[in-house]
Amino acid sequence: MFNQDYILLIMNCKKYEKKARVQKMTWLLNLPSYLQFYHVIGDEHLDREFTFDNEHRILWVKVADDYISLPKKVIAAYNAIHKTFSFKYILKTDDDQIVTNLKFFDIVKGILSRSPVIHYGGYIIDIKQNYLSQYHKIHPELPAYLPILQTKHCSGRFYFLSKQAIEQLLTKRELIKAHYLEDYAIGYYLDSSFKENMLNLMTQNYFVDVEKSNFSKYIE
Repeated sequence: MFNQDYILLIMNCKKYEKKARVQKMTWLLNLPSYLQFYHVIGDEHLDREFTFDNEHRILWVKVADDYISLPKKVIAAYNAIHKTFSFKYILKTDDDQIVTNLKFFDIVKGILSRSPVIHYGGYIIDIKQNYLSQYHKIHPELPAYLPILQTKHCSGRFYFLSKQAIEQLLTKRELIKAHYLEDYAIGYYLDSSFKENMLNLMTQNYFVDVEKSNFSKYIE
């Protein structure tokens, strides 16, 4: 078991390895020393549940490497971290994000250091009534009938979870794997006790989509 209080997981896939390279040549170069990162890639042909490539900072998980498998990939990655590290928080983002101000991580760490009762945070989306998702119009691989039920969850652009929250979510692993929308599924299955002191973060002030950044030319 390795000691690492804060771990950043970045969801990636083989198809978009260029996006991971852009991140590695930009903001990841100056990541705070207290934060260790891995890009998470799926490979359903792995001969084990997961494996860490520390040289290339990749966490491989035994999951299909496609969009609809994202909930499976995320919960598999959380399981891998839980089995391998002694940690306090997992921070999660995606390969299409550029962090425009790295002080963001210091701000989050400072708040969490002073308020250990915070288990979950990010840009909070409060779903007050049930509705049918329209994401299949953007991602046709998703089912047309995809109910979204009332809950609070954090946007997939960035969120964090405490070790205790991760442990509770791992008890819901099979239910999360059955979903299609990762950030929603994480919030939906996270016990309400872990959402009593959610930290709302204006992530749009610190993150930008790589396609809208000055580095978009590197992924074309």
